[in-house]
Amino acid sequence: MQLIRYSLFIISILFQCSGYAQSARVREDFDNNWTFHLGEVAHAKDLDFEDAAWRKLNVPHDWSIELPFDSTSPTNNGGGALRGGLGWYRKTFTVPATDKGRIIYIDFDGVYRNSEVFINGHSLGMRPNGYISFRYELSQFLNYGGRNVIAVKVDNSQQPNSRWYSGSGIYRNVWLVKTGTTHIENWGSYVTTPSVSTSSAKVTVTTSLTGTGEYCDVTTTIVNAAGAPVGTQTQKGLHIGSLQTLPQTFSIAAPVLWSLENPYLYKAVTKVMSKGKVTDEYTTTFGIRSYKFDGDKGFFLNGKQVKIVGVCNHHDLGCLGTAVNTRALERQLQILKGMGVNGIRTSHNPPAPELLDLCDKMGFIVMDEAFDMWKRSKTQFDYSKDFDEWYKQDLKDQVLRDRNHPSVFIWSVGNEIPEQHAKEGDTSGVAYLREMQRIIRGLDDRPTVTANNHIDNNNQLLKSGINELIGYNYHHESWTPDAVQQTWGHKPFIVTESVSAIQTRGHYDMPSDSMRMWPQRWDQPVKNANTDLTCSAYENCYTPWGATHMATLKTFLKYESIGGMFVWTGFDYIGEPTPYPWPARSSYFGIVDLAGFPKDVYYLYQSLFTTKDVLHVFPHWNWKPGQLVDMWAYYNHADEVELFVNGKSQGIKKKAGDDLHVMWRVPFEAGKVEAVSRKNGKVVATQVIITAGEPAKIILQADRNAIKGDGKDLSFVTVKVVDKEGNLVPDAANKIQFKITGPGFIAGVDNGCQTSLESFKGSEHAAFNGLCLAVVQSNGKPGIIKLQAQSAGLAAAAIDIMGK
Repeated sequence: MQLIRYSLFIISILFQCSGYAQSARVREDFDNNWTFHLGEVAHAKDLDFEDAAWRKLNVPHDWSIELPFDSTSPTNNGGGALRGGLGWYRKTFTVPATDKGRIIYIDFDGVYRNSEVFINGHSLGMRPNGYISFRYELSQFLNYGGRNVIAVKVDNSQQPNSRWYSGSGIYRNVWLVKTGTTHIENWGSYVTTPSVSTSSAKVTVTTSLTGTGEYCDVTTTIVNAAGAPVGTQTQKGLHIGSLQTLPQTFSIAAPVLWSLENPYLYKAVTKVMSKGKVTDEYTTTFGIRSYKFDGDKGFFLNGKQVKIVGVCNHHDLGCLGTAVNTRALERQLQILKGMGVNGIRTSHNPPAPELLDLCDKMGFIVMDEAFDMWKRSKTQFDYSKDFDEWYKQDLKDQVLRDRNHPSVFIWSVGNEIPEQHAKEGDTSGVAYLREMQRIIRGLDDRPTVTANNHIDNNNQLLKSGINELIGYNYHHESWTPDAVQQTWGHKPFIVTESVSAIQTRGHYDMPSDSMRMWPQRWDQPVKNANTDLTCSAYENCYTPWGATHMATLKTFLKYESIGGMFVWTGFDYIGEPTPYPWPARSSYFGIVDLAGFPKDVYYLYQSLFTTKDVLHVFPHWNWKPGQLVDMWAYYNHADEVELFVNGKSQGIKKKAGDDLHVMWRVPFEAGKVEAVSRKNGKVVATQVIITAGEPAKIILQADRNAIKGDGKDLSFVTVKVVDKEGNLVPDAANKIQFKITGPGFIAGVDNGCQTSLESFKGSEHAAFNGLCLAVVQSNGKPGIIKLQAQSAGLAAAAIDIMGK
């Protein structure tokens, strides 16, 4: 045994001496094995502080989502009625002695908020912005071959500081990065495509390098999606000092263009060589595409006119809180893609990097937004307090981080900024905007916009003419080309935010003859949020500044000069349950509810913006005998729809003019409703709705029955309460208890109800209008995960999920 150990020791020494012990660049997942304490702790930054009693966890982590909903929370229900506070994270790790001489960084994708990072007791710096990514160098403070401790203080105690649910903690990923002394800077590669056609494309890769004076060779190779090289450039004998930029230009023959239908990606692989060894290697993913915003014709991608059908989304992931998870983001995008969405606005802050990676791969047009306020505040303790000191650095970092993403087409530098309307003589808003434009233009050439909710002639930001795009929030009656361009000049126009209709999945007001706004003025108290004021899917409840989906869509479709529109919102989000008071704690604005279940209006968009054959008839068919029920239908690819109740025709309906739906008013009688859509007399689609009986059993349906056993992957399990025939019971509210065995755990539970005060992190949850959700997460080991669901009086159910 001693001989074997000695032999292994000799082999390891030889391996290190051979020059292969270190790879050129290491980017290590630094998410696991942290300790956490909620509350202030003296000396928690110190290397020798004892944290054995602290909670063990992995990041990303949002501590606020774990807390109870609280009517006395200083975040108020606008912040989700979930408290913030102050917390500490610590992680103990070792760095091999062989890494001495390398440059070692720690990268944080996002920490909410007011973070201060320490290494072995030394403060590396503070960052107030909770949404920005940042880096610190650790090299000079490390104990090589010994024990090291990263400590992170996160202070989200000053409330309110957000108009929506922010979350708290190290809620995005953390990375440990190791390079040689001569290496590529953070976000140090910039790819542009100054000329693009189907026959050839010019690609320029500009690399920022730093070093200590070595002579280096820099080689960049462009590889296609199959991994095959399509171009290479080498510059030799470069003397790399403190900072140097290197442009390299390529001509790519017959490029595959990035598009919404085929989001094709290339990679630029840059290697830095010194004295025959690779000191750094950096890969930049990019796409080749051309685009144009036109004042008359809207938006063009690769020469093709495209309507940007977008949604605004906040950054929470429902019951998972703000702790970022790639699969959860992917699921959201898949659901949105299924309804015809091709655009995302990152409201109102820089997103997680994983969202942009997914938009690159899945084909979305992104409006990448920076700020919700500048110097003039919207809440008492918001970013306005730090704006003057930090906005230049934060904006620069955002653009540097995100500018290579082919999905990013627009930089938005502000949402509904109070500086739109300045006091007489106050030019600070225009000065801020001009400086932000200067920063962006020094880094990238994509167009900029501000999202303006005040569009009168006194809007100082629009009057300045600084941005390339005109952006309106709401005011759909003013979207005509004449109204826009006569006011602000002949510039491209985009709707940065629209609609703000209020809906609850599965709730219906009967009957509804006309559209209505909020039942009372928005600045006056309204009734409790779980009364009959909860708004239906009938499009008849919207904010004073907004409009119905239908009215907005008709205007959007009418004018080709409108390049795109971003609806408020794609998904419900935690916080801002406007206009409803406690116990409402989540928004009503989403086309999809917080659990990821589509509301009926989802299918209106699907009928307009997808190639699927759509026929969606609603509501359910469980009412009082003789009650008049408005049956609506969204449909496409058909001339007409006929409705039958228990086999008797209720008539054929056809859309007329710019109508987007048809409707029948029929008296309820238990049984079967059937809708049939036809084109030239031939059936296109049918839909059947059956009157449901009493709740009898549970059905479990997983979006994926196999997941990665990596400790991060998720399966979203829909829980249905059905009658004995398997029909969904539309008003079922049964309490569901969950049990899980195997290498997984329940990461969250939800039902989409905006007034539910049950914990997102429990092992039980009531169904809402027949549906519930359980999110199953791998614990990092392979094997079968079994989820069981039961409820008093119902037949139980179980489902297996394989962790691979």
